[in-house]
Amino acid sequence: MASDNRVAIAATLVERNALRYTPAGIPAIEMTLRHRSRQVEADGERDVECELFAVAFGEIASAIAALAPGAPLRCHGFLARRYRNGTSLALHLTRFESTDI
Repeated sequence: MASDNRVAIAATLVERNALRYTPAGIPAIEMTLRHRSRQVEADGERDVECELFAVAFGEIASAIAALAPGAPLRCHGFLARRYRNGTSLALHLTRFESTDI
């Protein structure tokens, strides 16, 4: 079984839901992130734009809850299915920094 599942991405916080708490009392928040960049692919440049669904738990969730939409971020985390039986993905944040993209 492969163990690498790490994502680092510069993004803008598009929207975030209200901070909630899991049944175990852990802070949780869901958000949408937007990424725009120029990437090299097949010896050429390509403009890339996408939106990602993301979630955060614990202290990271509380910190995200204090940010306003439009905040530039550098996000680190891993990918997992959005829902247990779903096929779409979610970025689970393990840390982030506020930046000037």
